[in-house]
Amino acid sequence: QVQLVESGGGLVQPGGSLRLSCAASGIIFSAYTMGWYRQAPEKQRELVAAIDSGGSTNYADSAEGRFTISRDNAKKTVYLQMNSLKPEATAVYYCNARSVPTGVYNYWGQGTQVTVDS
Repeated sequence: QVQLVESGGGLVQPGGSLRLSCAASGIIFSAYTMGWYRQAPEKQRELVAAIDSGGSTNYADSAEGRFTISRDNAKKTVYLQMNSLKPEATAVYYCNARSVPTGVYNYWGQGTQVTVDS
């Protein structure tokens, strides 16, 4: 059974930082591209950042320079360090695991709420 369990969300003031974690089980973690997506109310889910099995990263323009995605294959965990948070970052953040190269296996976590508000 595949599980992606996110943690680390919460309420933070503008300009603050949060670190999200996603612990995976039931998959060969090193064979998956891992990503963080977010969905704000009444908006579509969007990619925030992704990291492939080799460590190459991809960021949304809104995350570039302020967010950092990383992975620990030994711990089967992916992280998202978010700095200088803005209110528009408020959303539910979802962890995603996508098998390479075809993406035929695609899994989601349950999501963790991030609220940026003073």
